[in-house]
Amino acid sequence: MSIRFTRTSPQVATIAFATGPVNLVTAETASQLAAVVEELENDSQLQVLVFESDIPDFFLNHFDLAHLADFPAPQDGVHAWTDISLTLSRAPYISVGKIRGRTRGGGNELALSFDLRYASLEKAFFGQPEVGTAVVPGGGGTERLPRLIGRDRALEAVLTSRDYDAATAEQWGWVTRAIPDAELDSFVDTIVERLAAFDRAALATAKRMVNRAVLPPDADLVTAYEEFLHTTTLPGYLARAASPAPTGEQALRLEYDLGEFLGLAALRRAAAAE
Repeated sequence: MSIRFTRTSPQVATIAFATGPVNLVTAETASQLAAVVEELENDSQLQVLVFESDIPDFFLNHFDLAHLADFPAPQDGVHAWTDISLTLSRAPYISVGKIRGRTRGGGNELALSFDLRYASLEKAFFGQPEVGTAVVPGGGGTERLPRLIGRDRALEAVLTSRDYDAATAEQWGWVTRAIPDAELDSFVDTIVERLAAFDRAALATAKRMVNRAVLPPDADLVTAYEEFLHTTTLPGYLARAASPAPTGEQALRLEYDLGEFLGLAALRRAAAAE
């Protein structure tokens, strides 16, 4: 299983990501998450949905691009990853991310659709690495991130493909709060307990009212995924995809320091072309 779903009470449920070793977003992740989120649409009691990870050092990583063709087919013109984020943004329950580890690409874009994001100060890192691999964000990074951190910071994050630590993410507004790791569980538990004790209709109505002011248009998110898919057909990406992919320990080390690796790799390619 790529995700673990737990119902701790009628009001509270948890989804944990569990695709070892680095929590890539796979076709199975997308399919299983879409099924759970769809089922919860008809849940009349749920008030808080918590997202966390069972994989140390990785909350939810980027797409498994090598197997992109296996991802669920679009329904009514909307791809599954886009539909999941749209559903979460508008669901009557409150989605809460308890983020430890690296959160990049499609994983970061999913986190951006959560209502609240609490990050481990020491262990959470965020990034949009797509441009560094010759594609573009397709899951809402270019639509949601500028609304949170501003145009120039969003451009820096997207164009440089760097990793950002939790302290910077909090300062910029990328996350709700960065909490010392030893306090993260208890802090989120307190928030969840408080929300679960409130009136469900009031929570849902307040969320809907705030949404009117800040959510990007659905059509922009749908278009973004199509633009992402298009870039996977262009020469820049195809040339990189044709190169031998690292394996084993080398691949694992790359995922730990992906933001730094992408910058160094680009500089090496530029130097070789001179």
